[in-house]
Amino acid sequence: MKYFLSVVLVSLLFSCNSSAQKNDTKKSQVFPISKTEAEWKKELTAEQFYVMREAGTERAFSSPLDKNYKKGTYVCAACETPLYLSDHKFDSGTGWPSFDRVIEGNVDFGTDNDLGFSRNEEHCANCGAHLGHVFDDGPGDTTGKRHCINGTSLKFIPEA
Repeated sequence: MKYFLSVVLVSLLFSCNSSAQKNDTKKSQVFPISKTEAEWKKELTAEQFYVMREAGTERAFSSPLDKNYKKGTYVCAACETPLYLSDHKFDSGTGWPSFDRVIEGNVDFGTDNDLGFSRNEEHCANCGAHLGHVFDDGPGDTTGKRHCINGTSLKFIPEA
């Protein structure tokens, strides 16, 4: 039983977590908002730069947005493009904010093979910021998708 729990825990941690989640095709893509690394470093915190520009991952359970259940919109922390609605957020238990769908047209997808297998990476369609990954283990009563997103990549705008 201890072995089984260890395997489950390690699987959950690696399903969203990697320090090397770079997508080379994204680097060559041109986005409507394009800035130099120096400009991004001035605007973002060190953690945001690591996650959003270097495709890193924040520690699980470190974002207050993981347990945020208020009504509103989650926008890109770099350019404020609306990405996810609170109506589509759910508690996946993974330690990262999770959504069952995106706001269409505002999120782009790529492939990340850095862990030795393919994962679907998500990034902001407006500025290219790395957001997280999408998996096929979300709620079965909706889309069946789990958009596993770094909270540091998001800013929450409460409903008025």
